[in-house]
Amino acid sequence: MVHQSRSQKRLSRSGDTEDMVTSLAPRLAYFAGVARTEHVTRAAQEMGVPQSTLSRSLVRLEQDLGVDLFARRGRTLALTPAGRAFLTSVERALADLRRAAEEVRADADPATGKVAFGFLHTLGAETVPGLLQAFRADHPRIRFSLVQNYGEAMLEGLRAGDLDLCLTSPVPDAPDLVARRLDEQKLRLVVPADHRLAGRRRIRLAEAADDTFVTLEPGYGLRRITDDLCREAGFSPRVAFEGEEAETLRGLVAAGLGVALLPPPAVPRPGVVELTVTAPRAIREIGVAWRAYQPDTPPVAEFRRFLLSRRGKLLA
Repeated sequence: MVHQSRSQKRLSRSGDTEDMVTSLAPRLAYFAGVARTEHVTRAAQEMGVPQSTLSRSLVRLEQDLGVDLFARRGRTLALTPAGRAFLTSVERALADLRRAAEEVRADADPATGKVAFGFLHTLGAETVPGLLQAFRADHPRIRFSLVQNYGEAMLEGLRAGDLDLCLTSPVPDAPDLVARRLDEQKLRLVVPADHRLAGRRRIRLAEAADDTFVTLEPGYGLRRITDDLCREAGFSPRVAFEGEEAETLRGLVAAGLGVALLPPPAVPRPGVVELTVTAPRAIREIGVAWRAYQPDTPPVAEFRRFLLSRRGKLLA
């Protein structure tokens, strides 16, 4: 038996956008309807509400504002100067509300909605395009807002509501987030082509203890992993350059400015040699994270199910 989420039930019960606007701001919508027709009976018929309800709403609105919005001649009404000034702002507010309602309903549509998805820069060349291609084979009309950033910034994006899901490393452990490990990625020691270790295929990280390192800036997940692995190998890395992007670090290595622990490149880079690290175990875990206790729209829920189904083969 298929159970609908609370958000899906709300979507299925709601009518068109005009009904939503009326339910959210009844007195303003009633005022605009009467101002348009200048007749209570005709406005009530067009809006599908009892005339008595409409009349009471207008009286209450004028009482709350403390001004007369209409000059009354029987059932025919004419806007006062205050009413005309108020109508301009009300129509603008209702148009903004109508537009906002249409946007959020469109983003939550199961077939054509939107997912705000964040991921690490190092996953942007191959991994994420491959994931999106596979997902859209079955969901061709779902839209994506894509954000590339480092791990901590993406977690803040989740908390702020700017992202629905993100691929990050290390996998976060925080009470306000939910995270699942999807895969792991081997890290290699990248050295210049003329480096003393360049003729090797496999090395222990401790063999690079006397080298200068180029790394990502503090706050990046890969920087934390680099520091932890070097500490486990018995030394603290001497850092000469800090950057924001892995391929920039490869360029610095190629220029002979240091060595770096990096994930495999999308395209081989000339001027460097990538060595397998045998000890300590040099990997980084890749996981998907989202806000705890946050109801999902159908597109977000579907994409998250897809990502979780890729566990163990995300980087294949």
